[in-house]
Amino acid sequence: MIKNLFIVLLLPFLSFSQVEISGKVKDKADVIVYANVILTNESGQIVNGAITDDQGNFTIGVARGTYNLLIKYLGYEDYKTVVVLEESMVMDDILLIEKSNNLDEVVIVSKKRLIEQKVDRLVFNVADNVATSGGDALDALRISPGIAVNDNQITMIGKSGMRVMVDGRIIQMSGEELNSFLSSIPADDIKEIEIITNPPAKYEAEGNSGLINIIYKRGKNNSWNNTVGFTYTQAILARYALRNNFTYQKDKVKLLLSVNANTGNNDIDQLTNIFYTDGLWDVRINQNWNEDNLSGRLMFDYEIGKRSTIGIQYLGSVSKPDIIDKTTATIFDNSNNLESSMISDGFSDQDFSNHSLNAHFKTEIDTLGRSISIDLDYFDYNSDRDRNIITEDFSADNISQGISFSNQTNTNHFNKNYSAKIDVEHPFSKFDLSYGARVSVTESEYETANFNTITGAPVLDPSQSDEFEYTEHNQAVYVNAVKKIGEKWETQLGLRLENTLTEGFSKSLNQTNDLDYLKLFPTFYLSYNMNDSNSFSINYGRRINRPGYSQLNPARYYVNNNTFSTGNPFLQPSFDNNIELSHNYKGKFVTKLFFNYETDGFGVISSVDDDTNEQAITFENFYNQYNYGLSEFYTFSPTSWWRSQNSLYLIQSESEFFNQNINAQVQNGFRYYIATNNTFTLNKSKTIRSQINFWYSSPFERDLYQYDDNYRLDIALKFSLMKKTLNASLGVYDVLNTSPRLQTSFINDIKQTYIRFPSNRYFRMSLSYNFGNKKVRVRQRSFGNEDEKRRAGN
Repeated sequence: MIKNLFIVLLLPFLSFSQVEISGKVKDKADVIVYANVILTNESGQIVNGAITDDQGNFTIGVARGTYNLLIKYLGYEDYKTVVVLEESMVMDDILLIEKSNNLDEVVIVSKKRLIEQKVDRLVFNVADNVATSGGDALDALRISPGIAVNDNQITMIGKSGMRVMVDGRIIQMSGEELNSFLSSIPADDIKEIEIITNPPAKYEAEGNSGLINIIYKRGKNNSWNNTVGFTYTQAILARYALRNNFTYQKDKVKLLLSVNANTGNNDIDQLTNIFYTDGLWDVRINQNWNEDNLSGRLMFDYEIGKRSTIGIQYLGSVSKPDIIDKTTATIFDNSNNLESSMISDGFSDQDFSNHSLNAHFKTEIDTLGRSISIDLDYFDYNSDRDRNIITEDFSADNISQGISFSNQTNTNHFNKNYSAKIDVEHPFSKFDLSYGARVSVTESEYETANFNTITGAPVLDPSQSDEFEYTEHNQAVYVNAVKKIGEKWETQLGLRLENTLTEGFSKSLNQTNDLDYLKLFPTFYLSYNMNDSNSFSINYGRRINRPGYSQLNPARYYVNNNTFSTGNPFLQPSFDNNIELSHNYKGKFVTKLFFNYETDGFGVISSVDDDTNEQAITFENFYNQYNYGLSEFYTFSPTSWWRSQNSLYLIQSESEFFNQNINAQVQNGFRYYIATNNTFTLNKSKTIRSQINFWYSSPFERDLYQYDDNYRLDIALKFSLMKKTLNASLGVYDVLNTSPRLQTSFINDIKQTYIRFPSNRYFRMSLSYNFGNKKVRVRQRSFGNEDEKRRAGN
């Protein structure tokens, strides 16, 4: 079968359907980027043309015949020659000669559009942003249009279930693991962020809201660069970060080595009110996170021929986020009289590690743009959690009633993934075709041992312990075609087929759950460039959202004496259909109408028992949901020293519950969201800049929850010194401490409210120093099994 698959993938390379001319444009020092390359016929009429890329290369496809080749670049003599094309031709390197009679130098500075609308994505140019200086990728995402980072949870506004990519490869972690990974990426290294609400068929279908693609800055050949940075963050407690990034590119060698270390403490408060029939429970949790993280990345590529590259990449991190927590539950009767209280002291000794290894090979078959890339990936994720809780009861007059609960839970999670994939790029004369295949195998194992320690000696509780084993096999093939229709229209069609087989075995339940499904995921895009000012596009895509591995584990994990979480081995994946219609006016106004329909949606159910006063955090498939609305992005520069980016969202959410086991009020409602990010240049040399960012989210209802309004104000200042090799920044974030959001639910006819304060108001100071040749270019790669990596953290 594998042999037949490769024959099918490679068969189109046996046919040739166009003639192309390609080459490289240089001067005496380096390649020339953005030179105009023009082919004209014997009458002098332009037939086709191109612009050289960041390696000085160009490729032009034409019919067979005789042409005049003209290359033009400001400050250089025009290059002219006659070429006879009977078959595809690769020219020798073309050397442009600098004009000897140049006038005095004229520097033309062109600002890149802050927002660019492409056929299948929105591109946000975030490079050198003041507010993110000294920060990390999470800070960059906070100011990206359509993205919300609230309590370090990343979502597309009005949606859920998105995934994050780095340089086109999916980073499939979630929760604290994803946050830790993104925190290791310096924001100063990010060039742009792509928001892909309907990803093409090339990408895994996982993630119902689409993808966020973080793209690194790039430089030029034959150079090296080193950046060292230090960041100090002061919230309630202090945190420190030290980063070093080294890149080298010379001839056939490309090397990247980065090391990032974070240490310090983070104070988190959580407030919960549970309105039982007998009276109110006021629960307050204070957590002190001791964060020690070390992460690193090594990437090495080598050109084994003029058109082939082979390389390896390692990405890994180790962290020890130990937690000391104190939970105080104050209990009142129906007349609001104090009845009793409980104080729980807990400690979690945690160790997390993940390691990824990628081997890749890419070769260009010919000069027509046909290429094959192969990736082999290995990923493992390990977590050890030892949690101890002791609860002491007190009477209304604060007299101890003794220890009522003492528990120890030891949890070990081991996850491994192996994957292989092949991607083929195959341009034809009338359209561009890409296709490929991927095979992935995941092995996951959870061991949970729960002990009753009320007597001082741990006694195993078999009913609350478990060994859970989970395996997943996924095979996928895809095909994607892009075609330009005239000068104004472009369309893209894609189809992805995924076959998934899963098996979960719970030792405590002596139960095996199997799942086998074969699904198609179509995508469609159509864009129309009416003129230089107006462009329109419409797209459609179908997506899947699979449960995280730990969400399937039925073992019980205690948060405190009366609150525990447990997974659900019967969880099913959910599916989404997304449609968008957009209009882009001069890159300044981007208007979108969007519609999303999610079926078999699953999520967290925080239910309470009115008799036992226990709170169970579980996962269930329980809703179908519609989301539709309007968004507007607007950028303007009223003066030469002020640049503003603004966004508005109007969203309606409507859910319907189909799970009869969920006794809750459905929450449907309208929401609006506004944001403005403003950059000010404060001196003529443009070495001092400031930024003021603000967003506001209205109250809204969705699924099980009612959300109060919240907003955030950030102020930052950046100084560039020593010809911009030394950069310093100062900032105060969430100045008013208003970004935490209260949420309310009504489950089992009991009202619950919850709010979390994750030290969101803080001061940050950073310094970074660059030395070497900053024109380095190292092509970034991610891993081929990133889909499984995200779910490992769930």
